[in-house]
Amino acid sequence: MATEKFNLFAFKDKMKILHLSWMAFFITFFVWFNFAPMLMAVKESLGLTTDQIKTLLILNVALTIPARVIIGMLTDKYGPKIVYSALLIFCSIPCFMFALADDFIQAAIARFLLGFIGAGFVIGIRMVSEWFPHNELGTAEGIYGGWGNFGSAAAAFTLPSIALLFGGDDGWRYAIGITGIISFLFGFIYYFNVTNTPKGSTYFRPKNSSAMEVTSVGDFYLLLLMKIPMYAALSLLTWKLSPYGVNLLSHLITYFIYSGLFVLYLFEVYKAWSVNKHIFSEKVPEIHRYSFKQVAVLDILYFTNFGSELAVVSMLPLFFSDTFSLDPVLAGLVAGAYAFMNLMSRPAGGFISDRFGRKSTLLILTAGLAVGYFLMGQVNSGWPLWLAVVTAMACSFFVQSGEGAVFAVVPLIKRRLTGQIAGMTGAYGNVGAVTFLTVLSFVDYKSFFLIISATALVGFFALFFMEEPRGQIAEIKEDGTVELINVSHKG
Repeated sequence: MATEKFNLFAFKDKMKILHLSWMAFFITFFVWFNFAPMLMAVKESLGLTTDQIKTLLILNVALTIPARVIIGMLTDKYGPKIVYSALLIFCSIPCFMFALADDFIQAAIARFLLGFIGAGFVIGIRMVSEWFPHNELGTAEGIYGGWGNFGSAAAAFTLPSIALLFGGDDGWRYAIGITGIISFLFGFIYYFNVTNTPKGSTYFRPKNSSAMEVTSVGDFYLLLLMKIPMYAALSLLTWKLSPYGVNLLSHLITYFIYSGLFVLYLFEVYKAWSVNKHIFSEKVPEIHRYSFKQVAVLDILYFTNFGSELAVVSMLPLFFSDTFSLDPVLAGLVAGAYAFMNLMSRPAGGFISDRFGRKSTLLILTAGLAVGYFLMGQVNSGWPLWLAVVTAMACSFFVQSGEGAVFAVVPLIKRRLTGQIAGMTGAYGNVGAVTFLTVLSFVDYKSFFLIISATALVGFFALFFMEEPRGQIAEIKEDGTVELINVSHKG
């Protein structure tokens, strides 16, 4: 583990890794969210209906749920250097496909495949955890997440201007194509400038990367239970694309996908059994045990905070427009304050977690999140606009600080499984987004915010079952010796 001072303005050793990693994450979000700012131009250029545009927005996130789990497994097995580089390079291809699309089907395939780039986030979580000690890890992961996440806002700010610069009906194609070129080139820059660990450190790999390892029988059943919401979210997305939703899929294809998801879940159960069946006949030594309950609690928290962020960012411009009768441009600028908070809030959550403890920080931030969304539910046209904006920004602080605090804990559970744990936790954020956006389609704004607030309370009480990471975690080197990795100042 690198020991030099934490200097944000340095660009060597561990700080170089941190800066290159948040840049890689920034680019993945820059590419993933390159469609929304170009939405009207794409609609006019390709002659799409409103339903088809909505379908493209759904397809853009559909693949990210399984992709985060898969990418997490690949990261643990092959290392973040090769996986991040490959993701940036290969995901430029569907980006170019979308820029060159001539009809809805081509655009739909490209957006569906681009959902994979949304999984890039989990790779850097493992990379950063290899380079920073436990007392700096929350801050480093918060900077990685917060600054990288800003790629979505950067796309909204810059791509319309780039499209105008090129002009004409194809301006949007050039703007989106440029994001693909940046992704392709940075994949090579990343590969030639990073290493998976500091010199002399061991990169611990899981014994079997086809399913997550657990260390008790109870944890095995909890793992199977926690997999179900991910399949439920994918089923919900399928329902949205079915004749009951936007009618992109026929009844036959819809039922085929439902059946496929059920079979896939059974296959996951089988793989989990294959990897973990030994725990039913022999007890795992205490030194090698970890509590999957920790992962489950973090999943629930990220479902609420990142899930609500993705959902609220999508609907906030319309909320301000409808509530305060603002024109769309002003409503977009006002709502942008929510996303802008990411630059400071997420690092702040990690920093507070490093200084004052993981569990206590999460309890305070999750309580603040619940109160924040409760207040958002009270906003109406009688409020001064400035007070509504301040309320949204305060709520945003607790949401994004909470995200930073969640990923300050993720790398401290079991080092060799960090990619898989980050993948599952990250996937739950997308499950939350799908769930909350579906809820929004059935209820008014007030109910939407109050439902998120209630979900945050569930996460708050779940936290009482989470244990503060303490002492050390054990990993076995290739030569059979045990290495103890510090996760706190004291045991």
